[in-house]
Amino acid sequence: MDIEKIKEVKQRLSEAPKYDPDAAPVYDVLGIQKLLPHRPPFLMVDRITEVDSDSIVGIKTIGVNEYYFRGHFPTEPVVPGVLLVEAMAQVGGILVLRNVDEPEKYSTYFAKIDGFKFRRKVVPGDVVVFKLIITQPLEHSLVCMRGKAWVGNSVACEGDMVAQVIKNK
Repeated sequence: MDIEKIKEVKQRLSEAPKYDPDAAPVYDVLGIQKLLPHRPPFLMVDRITEVDSDSIVGIKTIGVNEYYFRGHFPTEPVVPGVLLVEAMAQVGGILVLRNVDEPEKYSTYFAKIDGFKFRRKVVPGDVVVFKLIITQPLEHSLVCMRGKAWVGNSVACEGDMVAQVIKNK
């Protein structure tokens, strides 16, 4: 990726997207389930609020009853960082699959996770806003994205991902 593209992506990810809970989502959970094979308890995104050709914004509201809080950690519940990465990947998967003919016939898989930084804890009651931008479009079944997750105006995590798009058997 060239220097200008890096600057553009960083600028587009510099501020938290504004989330309006009263606005109709682009995709609600039923629409998301038409694009992703994930199902509860491993569906990690509740709604998509914005999407265009190369970026997407998704929301996950963290409830106290999330299954992982029983063990992580019972007296001080914290969302595991790996699940934030998974949630971000699911949002990115929606962006990629919505532009594929017959998306229900494809799945996205991690090919690479790079440079992730975790900046703050995510706890019950938080609303996590994910924004991803495609940094290299789908080519030879691979697509590159950079993403950030915010709680309010604070960055929770950020990093780069490469996904592989594979036709289901």
